[in-house]
Amino acid sequence: MKPTDTPKTYRVKSFGCQMNVYDGERMGELLEAKGITLAPEGEEADLVVLNTCHIREKATEKVYSDVGRIVKAGRKAGKDPMIAIAGCVAQAEGEEIMKRAPAVGMVVGPQAYHRLGDMVTKAAAGERSTDTDMPEDAKFAALPARRKVAPSAFLTVQEGCDKFCTYCVVPYTRGAEISRPFSALVDEAKRLVEAGAKEITLLGQNVNAWSGSDYAGHAVGLEGLIGELAKVPELQRLRYTTSHPADMHEGLIAAHGEVDKLMPYLHLPVQSGSDRVLKAMNRSHTAESYLKLLDRFRAARPDIALSGDFIVGFPGETDAEFEETLQIVDAVGYAQAYSFKYSPRPGTPAASMDGQIAMEVMDERLQRLQAHLNRDQQAFNEASLGKTCDVLIERKGRKPGQWLGKSPWLQSVFFENELAIGDMVRAELVQAGPSSLQGRLLESVSA
Repeated sequence: MKPTDTPKTYRVKSFGCQMNVYDGERMGELLEAKGITLAPEGEEADLVVLNTCHIREKATEKVYSDVGRIVKAGRKAGKDPMIAIAGCVAQAEGEEIMKRAPAVGMVVGPQAYHRLGDMVTKAAAGERSTDTDMPEDAKFAALPARRKVAPSAFLTVQEGCDKFCTYCVVPYTRGAEISRPFSALVDEAKRLVEAGAKEITLLGQNVNAWSGSDYAGHAVGLEGLIGELAKVPELQRLRYTTSHPADMHEGLIAAHGEVDKLMPYLHLPVQSGSDRVLKAMNRSHTAESYLKLLDRFRAARPDIALSGDFIVGFPGETDAEFEETLQIVDAVGYAQAYSFKYSPRPGTPAASMDGQIAMEVMDERLQRLQAHLNRDQQAFNEASLGKTCDVLIERKGRKPGQWLGKSPWLQSVFFENELAIGDMVRAELVQAGPSSLQGRLLESVSA
């Protein structure tokens, strides 16, 4: 096709967080509502949307590299693909991308992608466009109804961030914190269940900052929304991510012990075990306050699995301060965790701080940290052996005849039985590896 032809097929490639995955799915639905279909596996698409993440190092350079690969692959297949850049890199670097990458037909930010269909029409008419507007809630009202979803579905309830951690670009690329209305979220959750969801994960940059008014007009926090969603009969599981320690309130903690459908899993980033580093990061908690908060969750739900985020090599981090991070890891015993080397994000305060850490030092610290985290994840999985639980089957495994699902604690569990996507099965956990467990099928709970 020519870049000015209306595309017939599309592909969305999403990078980064779960909210980007959600946004990518919604962009696909917008394009399908316009009559553009998903490109068959193995075929080059007429339209490629790169839904980008700005958190990682060299994120912008990766965009230009990906654009080059798309152009080359398209031309090899006899196509001149239309290319859209979406997500946080688009928001932060949109004008520069349009200058440097003439193959890009449109740039759209994470708060404006509901206008993607109109931008495609403009591109087909030969008009390149950029839209990085930040309307508060307009995009959700403009998105099409979801017709079919996976058994485990995402629902964005809150966007943006007001915390301004010194290393983070999210407040600049996603905007201020906003909460979607209570009734709109309950309605969308019901539609997700009708479309096939058995589990819903509530998403937000600071999801526990969500607030709204219930049907009676009473002010409620995230626990109030969770309580209402738990009333949907066909919905079997609820989760939420990502939380901030500053927005964690007693009602949400209590919900983990009171709402059966709320799974025993909490992702609560700490980033560092050093109080000095936490202050330099503009994190509002200390190592001690964070550990006490986790104690309150464990009191409410003793079997809760804990997950966290860590950054090593933040500017000025000393060897002793890194050791404090290892100490907090050892104290918690995380079931899962995510760890990264610090990378300076343009425009953030930390990027210009003194004491930038050498890459080889960060590499060594990350390896040591991950050794502790991997040890604890293996220990958590081994401690799960002999447990009986429900597992939601989500996809086929890597081996023929193998099926993969998630336990209540978000562990990957595989089976060698004949199953189907969407089955909820009763299983005993019988073998533990570092990243998954084997399940022994006891009975099917639902199909």
